[in-house]
Amino acid sequence: MKITRTTAALASLGIAALTLAGCSSAGASTEGSTSDTETAASGPVTLDYWGWAPNMQKVVDIWNKANPSIQVKYTEAAGASDLPPKLLSAERAGNGPDVAQAEYQKLPSLVVGGVVKDITDNVKSFKSEFTDSSWASTTLNGAVYAVPQDAGPMMMFYRADLFAKYGLDEPKTWADFATAAEKIHAADPSVYLGTLPQDGGTFTGLVQQAGGNWWTADGDKWKVSIGTSPSTDVADYWQKLAKTGALYTQPFLTPEWNKLVADGKILTWSAGVWAPGVIESVAPDTAGKWAAAPLPQWKSGDVNTGFMGGSAVFITKSSKHPVESAKFLEWLNGSKEGSGYLASISNIYPASIAGQAGLASASVPTLMSAQTDFYSIAAEVSAHTAKVTWGPNVQTAFDAFSDKLQAAQTGGTSFSDALKTVQDLTVADLEKNGFTVER
Repeated sequence: MKITRTTAALASLGIAALTLAGCSSAGASTEGSTSDTETAASGPVTLDYWGWAPNMQKVVDIWNKANPSIQVKYTEAAGASDLPPKLLSAERAGNGPDVAQAEYQKLPSLVVGGVVKDITDNVKSFKSEFTDSSWASTTLNGAVYAVPQDAGPMMMFYRADLFAKYGLDEPKTWADFATAAEKIHAADPSVYLGTLPQDGGTFTGLVQQAGGNWWTADGDKWKVSIGTSPSTDVADYWQKLAKTGALYTQPFLTPEWNKLVADGKILTWSAGVWAPGVIESVAPDTAGKWAAAPLPQWKSGDVNTGFMGGSAVFITKSSKHPVESAKFLEWLNGSKEGSGYLASISNIYPASIAGQAGLASASVPTLMSAQTDFYSIAAEVSAHTAKVTWGPNVQTAFDAFSDKLQAAQTGGTSFSDALKTVQDLTVADLEKNGFTVER
């Protein structure tokens, strides 16, 4: 998963505001839950499934072999950024799929756009297969709109060999992190402990860890909390540390950043659990030299972490087979078997509790081949991920955040003041599109 800026903002989709008021593990079989008002088809059906997860066709083939009455046709329709507008167009034209994949932060705009079906009744029987935080990411005002597929709890990935060389311990708090960053940079000015978070995905994850949420919904009313504490507290911390010179202050995943990571000049990356594959792709010669730990905490003794990445699969409003679609999603995302295939075949970190537990006996990523308990640590971290509400204009806020933070960094002005500007722009965008925003 590469961190990129996209144009999936609500305004660019032309979506009118709508009210968001609330409207056991399964094996590879067609037995499952149904809603009170829907019935299964009397004969075999074929479900259209649009997504982008790697090797998903192989997972679907396993389902199809065991379920002749519910066949699934999988289409890699577009990438994570391009699929939402394609889905919107398809639904308007009446030729959309039955089920589709969406990143958690893109789901609210698709709900508002009339693409996503309220599946609260269809999926309530297997809610317990997921952590509360994963389930919350697919829920708005008490209504469930998707089934979690993969999760991105944040962890700190670090060069274990270089930590030993420089005499560093895993930082337990962000205060510890700052002390270690200054110490190591003073000893060798070419080395940085970490990087200034300049993308919305990373920064919101750190805010979530501190107990904040940029958006909250109450019926048809939204509240935006970008320019207030704890968001501003997180910004103040990073600006203070950046001013010491102890942080690398250019963006992640640029050629320059990649080279510094490969050369052992940047020693940590705080990112989603998917990060090992990314690090290995940009610094292959460092494989086996890394380890992972829970994020440093804002308060000593806490165990919180934030979300960075992940996706869910939803049923479209136009689907003629919602009952069968829910049965497929119960197996694919919720069961030990299906989510196990997501991990072993699609190579994604499953959102289901059983899927995460099943990884305890799996081979760990080669990036941290010496850390045999990596997946056990990841599952423990995932259990303490914050509950997140995403707004219907996430990309608008993320783009504004990157622009205003960069301007503040260049101009030497306050990061907190930049967040207040981002707040104003985000609220204005919501109101322009017809949403009611609590002031």
